[in-house]
Amino acid sequence: MAERSNRGFAALDPVKRAEIASRGGKAAHALGRAHEWGPDEARAAGSAGGKKVAADRAHMAEIGRMGGQARGRNRNRQATE
Repeated sequence: MAERSNRGFAALDPVKRAEIASRGGKAAHALGRAHEWGPDEARAAGSAGGKKVAADRAHMAEIGRMGGQARGRNRNRQATE
């Protein structure tokens, strides 16, 4: 796979990128457009998403297969270094 070059926001220094993102978040909160998640609300949303994904057994099998393949590639790379 060809390596992609970083352009735009991705090309920025990580510290600068975090600073810009932080300013955007603060502006959204100041305008009243940001949603603040409480612990219970976040837990419920994460649980709902996990149940939805896990219900698709074919998708879960694909995820597991890709993880196993990635692990094998990483082990092979480490063995050749």
